[in-house]
Amino acid sequence: MPRFLHMLFGLLIPSLLSLAVRADDHLWVAKPLTGEKSFTPGVEGPACDKAGNVYAVCFEKDHTIGKVTSGGRGEVWLTLPEGSSGNGIVFDRAGMMYVADYTAHQVLKIDPATKKVAVLAHEPRMSQPNDLAIGPDEVLWASDPNWKENTGQLWRIDRQGKVTRVAENQGSTNGIEVSPDGKHLYVNESGQRNVWSFEIQTDGTLANKTLIRQFPDHGFDGMRCDIDGNLYIARYGKGTVVVMSPTGEILHEVDVLGTSPSNVSFGGPDGRTVYVTEVIHQRLVQFRTEKPGLAWSRWQEQTTK
Repeated sequence: MPRFLHMLFGLLIPSLLSLAVRADDHLWVAKPLTGEKSFTPGVEGPACDKAGNVYAVCFEKDHTIGKVTSGGRGEVWLTLPEGSSGNGIVFDRAGMMYVADYTAHQVLKIDPATKKVAVLAHEPRMSQPNDLAIGPDEVLWASDPNWKENTGQLWRIDRQGKVTRVAENQGSTNGIEVSPDGKHLYVNESGQRNVWSFEIQTDGTLANKTLIRQFPDHGFDGMRCDIDGNLYIARYGKGTVVVMSPTGEILHEVDVLGTSPSNVSFGGPDGRTVYVTEVIHQRLVQFRTEKPGLAWSRWQEQTTK
């Protein structure tokens, strides 16, 4: 076969395989990962480790963290210390897990290899650390809603556990995420149905708060980015995950088989599976997307270093 034909087939075959895989992906269609009532109504999280396992709080009973394989097999992975209740979960590149402990007003650091639980940061001024985000510099950010007053705060937690309040007198802050380049912090407000963008300054402060989009109905919960910076937002009460560009354009909206999705995470072998914690049926559901998730891509960066 002539050399140019070899080259042509070399270009075409990967593209055709990619199209075949994508055609069989059934993008944007949710299906259950775990059975109903495998979690309690407090199900939140989730976050995926390097191997693709999904971790979410309140597996089988409250005050636990469950570990679920990509095939849907789950177990109680850890019982939290007395007085602690988990909510949002993130991992850093070294594989350490961070959990928002909302009843104890703190953020926990857990070593998955030993399951040792330590307090990274304790802040009595927090109403409740709710959702967590981690930037490319591995600084943590926490949303902190006061549900009774329908207000909220935002906190920055550095690698040494120093806690700094970076915004107060907000709406009921809930979902939180850092842009892929680490320059913007995205925050949604459940009660006010706003999605905001802040510019992250070099000294760790926030500036230039900008409204990306306000929604007319229903609430919000967790929020995560794909590698292009598109936001995947749990629409609590509507039963969907909405996919929105950083400028506020609605790209997709996915029915997640229950009215109350609480949080989202990316994982799977190629990072294009979105896992959703759903409160009404107390389970994890999943759907496939076009783009890998930001958190998943950081695992790949860690692998290549």
